[in-house]
Amino acid sequence: MTFADLHRGELPLLLPNAWDVPSALALLACGFTAIGTTSFGVAASIGRPDGGRSTREANLGLAAALRPLDCYTSVDIEDGYADDPGQVADYVDRLPVDGINIEDSTAEKLIAPQQHAAKVQAIKQRSTDVFVNARIDTYWLGQDATLTATLDRAARYVEAGADGIFVPGATEPDVLRELTAAIPLPVNVLAIPGLSLTDLAALGVRRVSTGSLPYRAAIHAAAQAAIAFRDATEIPVADPYSEMQERLMRYVSQKFSG
Repeated sequence: MTFADLHRGELPLLLPNAWDVPSALALLACGFTAIGTTSFGVAASIGRPDGGRSTREANLGLAAALRPLDCYTSVDIEDGYADDPGQVADYVDRLPVDGINIEDSTAEKLIAPQQHAAKVQAIKQRSTDVFVNARIDTYWLGQDATLTATLDRAARYVEAGADGIFVPGATEPDVLRELTAAIPLPVNVLAIPGLSLTDLAALGVRRVSTGSLPYRAAIHAAAQAAIAFRDATEIPVADPYSEMQERLMRYVSQKFSG
């Protein structure tokens, strides 16, 4: 079984997104066999906005920290933190991961598809075993958000050697059906309220990411816990201290044993 094999199951691969070791351990405890990361969560955790190439060093540390876990890992590397394909490939080669997610936009603007294709090709030439999920931001950014433009970009990334295509922001069933019919690789979408994994499987989707939702939910829950004490309302549900401590003890033992 490989990370790529997980995209060929009866249902789409549900890839939850962590932002640090404790969040990854919590997801692992829920039975997930593959964990992605969220660039928003990682960036926000260091006090930076998403998409500004601020997670470059943090992701190197996070990838290394997640490597001892008994699961597949895929890291969101924004746009690869460089315009030069060789530099992007050098960066990915330093990551001890099973997969990466790389987007075709920089600073909230789409880059030329041939430029992104060159990055994908350089990564695959250097790191042949890494699952490259090429993200298309047409619908996400509302730029060239048409089926034709999106499929043109997808075709270029497929030809460059991508292993999967990610189209966040595409939510309409008819659009998803046409995307998956035309793209000969596993198509990844963000979780869509109202559409189950079974529904998305019927539309041809092969991977579903939770994106920054778990991080945003955690921040909301943290604030609500403080508010509950202030306002004498119901305390939100939380993992027990002892359980989280035990996870970390096992992690440290596994990481540093031998």
